[in-house]
Amino acid sequence: MSDLPQLVQDDPWLTPFAEHIRNRQKRLTAELDHLKSTTGGIKAHANGHRFTGVHRQPDGYWMIREWLPGAKAVSVIGDFNGWDRSTHPMIRGERGIWQLRLPGDALKHEERIKLHITGANGSERDRIPACILRTLQDPESHDFSGQIWQAPEDYEWRHEFDPSIVESPLIYEAHIGMSGEEGRVHSYREFADDVLPRIKELGYNVVQLMAVQEHPYYGSFGYHVSSFFAPTSRFGTPEDLKYLVDTAHGLELAVLLDVVHSHAVKNMAEGLNDLDGSGNLYFHSDDRGNHPQWDSKCFDYGRPEVRQFLLSNVRYWMEEFQFDGFRFDGVTSMLYWHRGSTSFDNYEKYFTDGVDEDAILYLQLATTLAKQIKPGALLIAEDMSGMPGLCKPTEDGGVGFTHRLAMGIPDYWIKLLKHSRDEDWDLDEMWGTLTNRRYGEANIAYAESHDQALVGDKTLAFRLMDQEMYWHMGEKDDHPVIERGIALHKMIRLITFALGGEGWLTFMGNEFGHPEWLDFPREGNNWSYHYCRRQWSLVDNPDLKYKFLSAFEKAMLAMAAENQLPNQPPAEILNIDVTNKVLCARRGEVIFVFNWSTDRSIPDYKFKVPGGGKFKLALDTDDAEFGGHERLDPEVIYPVDEEDEISIYTLARTAIALRPA
Repeated sequence: MSDLPQLVQDDPWLTPFAEHIRNRQKRLTAELDHLKSTTGGIKAHANGHRFTGVHRQPDGYWMIREWLPGAKAVSVIGDFNGWDRSTHPMIRGERGIWQLRLPGDALKHEERIKLHITGANGSERDRIPACILRTLQDPESHDFSGQIWQAPEDYEWRHEFDPSIVESPLIYEAHIGMSGEEGRVHSYREFADDVLPRIKELGYNVVQLMAVQEHPYYGSFGYHVSSFFAPTSRFGTPEDLKYLVDTAHGLELAVLLDVVHSHAVKNMAEGLNDLDGSGNLYFHSDDRGNHPQWDSKCFDYGRPEVRQFLLSNVRYWMEEFQFDGFRFDGVTSMLYWHRGSTSFDNYEKYFTDGVDEDAILYLQLATTLAKQIKPGALLIAEDMSGMPGLCKPTEDGGVGFTHRLAMGIPDYWIKLLKHSRDEDWDLDEMWGTLTNRRYGEANIAYAESHDQALVGDKTLAFRLMDQEMYWHMGEKDDHPVIERGIALHKMIRLITFALGGEGWLTFMGNEFGHPEWLDFPREGNNWSYHYCRRQWSLVDNPDLKYKFLSAFEKAMLAMAAENQLPNQPPAEILNIDVTNKVLCARRGEVIFVFNWSTDRSIPDYKFKVPGGGKFKLALDTDDAEFGGHERLDPEVIYPVDEEDEISIYTLARTAIALRPA
């Protein structure tokens, strides 16, 4: 068995695919060896952003380079030459790289710049350089241009941070532009000063930033990227983004970039699409280059120059802005030619049926590079296919991610709340859904993310309480819909946290039950920002019940920190009582009891706890601080008797966590 990849040794069901896994390892090793012999290694290779683009040289001159192998002619245009397409032609060099050298005083800080490209097909278009480091949108014409950015002085970093201190990622997913209460786009610095302290106070240890890479349409949530190396100028300057990351590190918060390497905006005016007129520069030229669901372009990962472009992007964000890792968006779409539009019902689907092996090689290279730059980097895959080995080390035959998102869990809760009465919830199905994951491959559990908050869907809180939230969230207002909603909101989040993964994620505001939905300014809502903001005043208001949900979230994360959760082996089931709707499980040394009954509270409720011991309350959803009725005494000790049974009082629609006394 020793000649088998470790991935196969860990899962013998993969034995028929051992050769496929070996071939992936061999191809990665060969590529790394090739890069070492030709450029000095993968990190040196991932330096394309310093070669192409617009850069001031050590001698003070400017060098402009662009990879355009199919182009017939290229010139530089901008504010510096009155946008004259005839005055500054570029010269074609080796490997299809065009370049132009300009005097040091030719380009000035904040000036706009573009390339005028005559493509292989004869088209003539003004385009933005692929590796531009900043873009700017004209407020009148709405046209995007590259922008020369020469800060007066380099940003001076105040804090050093090692992401390896994060043992269990507790991730706060955030969008900077909508992070304030006013109906407008908010800034990097406002987020750093106003929101980061909230995140730290709650007990989170990781911030995940969406929509940082430049994107022409604000309403795309940042997922239709146009300029991969440019932090969006909507939120401020590059130095402002560095201030945000630096401030987070000072609070001992790791910062992840929601990076989009799965596809790109198809717009030619702002993006990479058909940049040299050949039809297949960065993207596939046939149907494989068009994403059928996302109306976007798909990268050709088999092209070495494309891989170098994306690897350089990984290095750039980690070095220039000190990001501690990435949430890789759309990984399922990358892995398969069918973009995930199939059922993954057998192992063939992961190795022989429509798998893009070039994408797997790229992802192996990307995770290898990220870990080389920051050994403790967090690398999270948005994958719903469950590909074996995705979160295993490459030396074991895996792809190298540290975690994958447990995407089936929020879908389960939506389905349950939409289609089943509380009385009909199937506890066996609940347990199976929350614990069904590949052993040894860490998952990030979540009950909801930004996806569930978007217009057309509903957050967990709004699905539970809907319009009653408008009228009955006063602290003294007793309303059955709100009572049920708050109780189930706490229970759903706690059981997902306790059983669903090795990490945890929430989207900004969902922890306190932010009402309504997210809707970006658009023609259909008269360009309103009303639903594109976070109403922190709701949770800050002592007279409203939102404070209860926030207090529970803080207590849940504190309990987790004290008991090294969820960084523990998978939970073990202790009891599933279908009749009384009670589910009991143990994770690490903590016992969780969930009573999903609508009306059945049971004194002297007994269940087996192998190993004995004495326990006391660590968390109680019925605590008055969390909007409950505080019917349990927190000082009571619960011993396990000689028959390995423990006796508790379990209350309808409540959950408790018990820790060793």
